[in-house]
Amino acid sequence: MKVDGVFEGGGIKGLAHIGAISVFEEEGYKWERLAGTSAGSIVAALLAVGYSSSEIKDLMIKFPFEEIEQKTWLSKIPLVGPMVSLTFKNGIYKLTVLEKWMEQALKKKGKTTFGDLPEGKLKIVIADISRNRMTILPDDLPFYGIDPDTFPISKAVKMSSSIPFFFVPEEIKGYTIVDGGILSNYPIWIFDIEGIPRWPTIGYRLSGPKLLNEKTKIRGPVTKALAIIRTMLEAHDKQYIEKDGAVRTVFISKIEVGATDFRISKKQKLHLVELGRKSAQEFLKEWDFQQYIKDYRTK
Repeated sequence: MKVDGVFEGGGIKGLAHIGAISVFEEEGYKWERLAGTSAGSIVAALLAVGYSSSEIKDLMIKFPFEEIEQKTWLSKIPLVGPMVSLTFKNGIYKLTVLEKWMEQALKKKGKTTFGDLPEGKLKIVIADISRNRMTILPDDLPFYGIDPDTFPISKAVKMSSSIPFFFVPEEIKGYTIVDGGILSNYPIWIFDIEGIPRWPTIGYRLSGPKLLNEKTKIRGPVTKALAIIRTMLEAHDKQYIEKDGAVRTVFISKIEVGATDFRISKKQKLHLVELGRKSAQEFLKEWDFQQYIKDYRTK
């Protein structure tokens, strides 16, 4: 069966996506269209150019994640470096390592630009903070005067993965671009159409369903500020998850590492992959596309 895949961002936690997609491939699902934000865009892009889950696992387990924390020359200044880099570069680390690795991986499949893919095959979410809006690549590139067919997929992945303040932001023609996760970290809505879809869109989320209704206790100005930020980051996606997104979401729970814990061991990486496998297996025990259409798309 054909299936569209949408992958949530989450830094190193994105390794769990690999286990989930491996189960879908084993069950005979074929990837039609892919989308993702941040770490999710890495998996989406690799699938879009023709990598299998086993190939992606091999690539990403071997990837030197610890080298992602490549400091800018300013951040190397003793004691004050990180603050200086934040002031003048708007970030502490560069994402050059990820971009170059991604470029090499794409070259092996002979597909490096969006023009090398079928139209609509891959969509990557970024945040244009100069215009205060979410941007979809390659769809929105004409606004910047760029031919979508010529734009490097590796550059798009780098842009979508540029966590604010942690990584130096990217630019498109003078517009500042950061991690798409600040506006839509889980774009489950991206392939939705009016009427009945011909095949399902399945999302892969790096948290459990209980967090959807988790109540934040406000104990003072600090927790209030954090709650406001969390609301700003999650409100957009939550409305789609609560509408009909939860039933078509593989919730990968029990992840005990942080998004920027790039120095975890190989054992921990493989554990993340296994968590994804188990979550996908549980999802497919209950998933019924025709029932989904009946319950959510024919009313």
